[in-house]
Amino acid sequence: MTRCDSPRWPALLWITLVCLWLAGCAGPQMRMADFDDAPADSLTIERAMILANARQALGLPYRYGGASPSGVDCSGLVQMTYQSAGIAVPRTAEQQRRRLPQRERVRPGDLMFFGSGAKATHVGIYMGDQRMIHAPGSGRTVTVTSLAIDYWHERYLGAAGPAP
Repeated sequence: MTRCDSPRWPALLWITLVCLWLAGCAGPQMRMADFDDAPADSLTIERAMILANARQALGLPYRYGGASPSGVDCSGLVQMTYQSAGIAVPRTAEQQRRRLPQRERVRPGDLMFFGSGAKATHVGIYMGDQRMIHAPGSGRTVTVTSLAIDYWHERYLGAAGPAP
């Protein structure tokens, strides 16, 4: 009996195919080259306004479904800061991900999407220098976090943002 005639061969082939399929389901990988940290004086007025309003939101309490100075969730923070720059965006992270133009390189003011599967369950605003402003969750406040943390790399789904 040859190796390919072995009863274990179909099982090994099946396992290999499943592994390859699962690897193809992985989201985009976040790399250093994915960041375009444009100087502040080269940003559009919309991007500058998004970042200024996101910085003003630092310290706001997390409130599920919130999109006002009394409290925000992650997508509410985005909706509130983008609206202040005259850009209407949908309410949820997944809707925002699907509606805004996708980005290969993340620029300040762009949105970064995260999730444990194909659906975005969290969003943050890229502020440059591999950091984002986001509303992390219940009992916490809007804060700045480093994107160098493995947690974000493992859950990164992609970026989108306003017109360049």
